[in-house]
Amino acid sequence: MFEANADWHRNPITAAMLRGCIELEETPAGLLPHRLPKWARTQWADPQLSMVEQQPSGMRLCFRTRATTIALEALPTKRHYVGMPPRPDGIYDLVIDGVLAGQGSIATGNVVRIDLARWAADANLVTDMEPGTPGLLRFEALPDKMKVIEIWLPHDEVTELVALHANAPIEPVPPSGRRIWLHHGSSISHGSNAVHPSGIWPVVAASIAGVDLLNLGFGGCALLDPFLARTIRDQPADLISLKLGINVVNMDLMRLRAFGPAVHGFLDTIRDGHPTTPLLIVSPIFCPIHENTPGPSVPDFSDGQLKFRAAGSGTDAAVGKLTLSLIRDALGAIIMQRRRTDSNIHYLDGRDLYGAADHEGLPLPDRLHPDTATHRLIGERFEAAIFCAGGPFE
Repeated sequence: MFEANADWHRNPITAAMLRGCIELEETPAGLLPHRLPKWARTQWADPQLSMVEQQPSGMRLCFRTRATTIALEALPTKRHYVGMPPRPDGIYDLVIDGVLAGQGSIATGNVVRIDLARWAADANLVTDMEPGTPGLLRFEALPDKMKVIEIWLPHDEVTELVALHANAPIEPVPPSGRRIWLHHGSSISHGSNAVHPSGIWPVVAASIAGVDLLNLGFGGCALLDPFLARTIRDQPADLISLKLGINVVNMDLMRLRAFGPAVHGFLDTIRDGHPTTPLLIVSPIFCPIHENTPGPSVPDFSDGQLKFRAAGSGTDAAVGKLTLSLIRDALGAIIMQRRRTDSNIHYLDGRDLYGAADHEGLPLPDRLHPDTATHRLIGERFEAAIFCAGGPFE
């Protein structure tokens, strides 16, 4: 627990301080932010989805204060992969008046152990959970002036929020009035392999474009689930983008015959709540292992590091198994068809964000996910192509 002098202020964290969150759950430790509403979380008890929707990708605490020292008290949940070196602690980014000014981690917390060797046989990869205690992250020597502070939460580490401590009062920042950009996608949109939360590509793009991000990128779970479409339908949004395809291949979830109608149904549901909102569909970025080879994707430890390989064969595409090439063709045709009656729907080939030439200089470290430098490249290219004059999100 936090101990301080009498002039310190302990501030319970409230919904008014939190951006990028759909729902807050009270826990014995504090508040657990969710990126899906409770009704959606209970429709399908998928351990992967349960874990990733609790990871606060794109979430940030936002407040005003003159404080020169602040401390965030929180309870993280660490992931340890059986047989692998320990993962680094999640990073918190401190942003002052729009500029990254500090970073830190909380070393304590719960620990879950995950066995990737059970990937193909058992959806519940968690072998056990070890309870832990909250920790404290301090940021000191801050400018002695009234300032807007954002603390971006670790994009890939579940975080229960306990309290904010400061040596001066803090107050929530009123809504910015900026446009709300809702983005849904896979682990790449979630931020996989990026080092810190404000460095994931949707945050990079949103920061340059000056929009407020609600990131519904879910690692391994961009699977055209109807409850996800209904969640997007019901959320306030001025701009919506969907990055679709890679997870369907990763899981070998459906065949070409099912994919097209599933995409149409997903879009129909979103349009029920957002009939004219600019809606962008983005196909997968370049990924050599699945360009012409179907999934599933399976872990590969052959060189002592976690990488992925395609477990399908090139001939499987002839019987309707999906590859990234087939998915791009299907998505392009679907959007072309829908644009006959919907001028506000748009398509972007993911290879315009990261293509074969980029892979030569910036290969995917685990064969699926980009590193931090590539996240920035993707974010900058997305902003330049989509938020530009004449672009879909102008």
